[in-house]
Amino acid sequence: MPSVISHAVVAAAAGIAFAPRDLPNHFWSSAIVCSIIPDADIIGFSSGIPYEHFLGHRGFFHSPFFALLIGIFVCTLFRDEGMFSKQWFLCFVFFFLLSASHGILDAFTNGGLGIALLSPVDNTRYFFPWTPIMVSPIGIKAFFSRWGLIVMKSELLWVWLPSFLMVLALTVIRAIGARR
Repeated sequence: MPSVISHAVVAAAAGIAFAPRDLPNHFWSSAIVCSIIPDADIIGFSSGIPYEHFLGHRGFFHSPFFALLIGIFVCTLFRDEGMFSKQWFLCFVFFFLLSASHGILDAFTNGGLGIALLSPVDNTRYFFPWTPIMVSPIGIKAFFSRWGLIVMKSELLWVWLPSFLMVLALTVIRAIGARR
């Protein structure tokens, strides 16, 4: 998996790039939580749930179906307008994509058993054919090691830089549009 830090960077970049400017304070914390919540499945390790289990790491909680549930939950919890209004739907799409980005980014990593992208229908684990992102170690001690440093270098190149470039490009496009 990319580190929790990089998943949060994706959330922040997406919020800066795509969200309206007049957002309530809970928007940012909700965005970050949506981007990292799939990794809550690591709790299963201490509960004896095997990695390859439906509820194991990178299983159901990394699927787009789970992201769909999270998007609905967050937008229902914090809705300002009626459910299924245009504002609600845009909120849902945003938080769904943030949650889904977690499994998609993890499928670009080079370690583990893969991601259950089709769960709950199929628990088969998948990687994308191209896996340039170094898999992050699990645990704080392992993260602050040589392996963790290599992972951060990989994430800076493959996650942080594209996120920054997306924000920069959209900022320039908005500035040009505002001048017209």
